[in-house]
Amino acid sequence: MSAVSELVALRPPRRGLPRSDRAVLRGFSRAELRAWVGTALGAPAFRGDQLFEWLHGQRASSADAMTNLSRADREALARLADFERLSVELCATAADGTRKLRLRGALGAVFESVLIPNPGRGYTQCISSMVGCSLTCRFCATATLGFERNLATWEIVDQVYQAQDLLQREAEATGAKWPARITNLVFMGMGEPLHNYGQVKRAIELLSDPKGAGIAKRRITVSSSGLVPAIERFGREGLAEDIGLAISLNATTDATRDEIMPINTRWNIATLLDAIRELPPSRRRRVTFEYVLLADVNDTDDDATRLVALVSEFDCHVNAIPFNPHPGTPLRRPSPERIGRFVARCRAGGLSVHIRTPRGDDIGAACGQLALEAKT
Repeated sequence: MSAVSELVALRPPRRGLPRSDRAVLRGFSRAELRAWVGTALGAPAFRGDQLFEWLHGQRASSADAMTNLSRADREALARLADFERLSVELCATAADGTRKLRLRGALGAVFESVLIPNPGRGYTQCISSMVGCSLTCRFCATATLGFERNLATWEIVDQVYQAQDLLQREAEATGAKWPARITNLVFMGMGEPLHNYGQVKRAIELLSDPKGAGIAKRRITVSSSGLVPAIERFGREGLAEDIGLAISLNATTDATRDEIMPINTRWNIATLLDAIRELPPSRRRRVTFEYVLLADVNDTDDDATRLVALVSEFDCHVNAIPFNPHPGTPLRRPSPERIGRFVARCRAGGLSVHIRTPRGDDIGAACGQLALEAKT
């Protein structure tokens, strides 16, 4: 393994959020749209609600489509507002039906999102919050890209809308009465979501609105690698009451976690667990601990025993994730026997553990593999 000194806990972005001379309305909240139509168009507040439904329910890409607005309002919108959407540069399909969307956003930024089929109950979408990542976790391919910038709110929500458009086109092509639904969202794509806290929080509000994508908040999960101040804010501002939190733990000692997740040098395991203890209890959601299994790194019997001791006090679930290989790392996936022994030992200690089957690993879409095809 490389020395910790070669990595940093948090990287700064190379660029700031993209700016536009016109109002980027797809990133506005309902309240902001109501206020904006009054100021910019001299229109009543209900026009903002109509605009919201066009942008988020109908996924309109121009003012011309908004037929219940007056011609004068549509012309003003065309002058004053930016209706930019993401472009889909690649849609790759894995043997198991998982799709990876390669998307291009503002100023040519490239990132990826994954659509995972759940037989009989729609799709889970894994969405990104950054171009690259601000962290340097050694098992993650995205970290090799560096940190270009955060994604803007509209770039986050339009990942879902592009996937909805895809499912709509497929339904029309096959003659299906209804398109397949996206029922679950996980912020587990490119980037540390809580390091782009403001944009992610705003995106959740937009995506959970019944007049937009309509995703129930209890079906949305945000993953974090241990950004303690943001986890505290997640609890303090009420997100923890409805939104799931998944903690990427991946080690049972600080020495190991320092090596594979340098963020641990800023906020170690004890500090991280203290922050989780302070989260308000939720009757709806349990905390999830994610544990990427790395051969000869964190997969021993002693690791399993320590994991039980670390997290058994929480109302939690553990996702054991066999490492998904990618170029440029010496890390390896443990044998099936080693994985089975680790999980069995955790379960014997009373933990609820699920082995996450790799989804889409043949197209570089599995956990930790995103960005393999995003370099340009």
